[in-house]
Amino acid sequence: MPAYNEEERLPRTLARLAEYYDEQPYDYDVAVVSDGSKDRTAEIVNDFAREHPKFKLIEYHPNRGKGFAVRTGMLTAPGDLILFCDADLATPQEETEKLLASMKETGAAVAIGSRPMADSKLEVRQPRLREMLGRMFNFAVQQLAVSGIDDTQCGFKLFTRAACQDVFTRCKLDGFSFDFEALMVARDLGYKIDEVPIRWSHVEGSKVVLMRDGPRMLRDLIKLRMKGKRARLAVKASV
Repeated sequence: MPAYNEEERLPRTLARLAEYYDEQPYDYDVAVVSDGSKDRTAEIVNDFAREHPKFKLIEYHPNRGKGFAVRTGMLTAPGDLILFCDADLATPQEETEKLLASMKETGAAVAIGSRPMADSKLEVRQPRLREMLGRMFNFAVQQLAVSGIDDTQCGFKLFTRAACQDVFTRCKLDGFSFDFEALMVARDLGYKIDEVPIRWSHVEGSKVVLMRDGPRMLRDLIKLRMKGKRARLAVKASV
């Protein structure tokens, strides 16, 4: 779970993660990646981890961006299946069951939460402008990157360990564009990607600033497309 200045949300989020995963039949661990946070994010995680040994903090400075934080966590995670989610838990953690079931049924190596699907339930919608711009951006992503995927940006994605290592060692973008980069690389590598309908609620406090980050993401999208498959799959040190 990437976290940048999340001291207000983390106590509730960590408690919910522990409550949910402690009830599951499988073993688990949770890594919170503090992306150069300047508040009490690291202190809160460390305090929680003292009472909950399955939780740990990964911390670095300065701030590098959400993509770098996710990549750091994904490449150091020890599990056979590796999920990343957002600190706001906009997608309830119990939706993990849907991703697991889909992967088991289809044999997919990647399962992603998707908000626009017919069976998804948007309990609290985004502001109208944000939702409209998101749809426009996703149209561009489908045209230039990963056709057939309705929602590349939902922060709830599950990978097998093999796919995780294959994909994230090749990802290079440190900002919010990492979502569609990871899916583009996964598609290039031939991994099956399941798009799964989920419950989701808009939560105030997103770090994405539309007028700043939207153009950057569009630029990244065009650059990735122009690179070509061979360049996208070139491996380099990622963290």
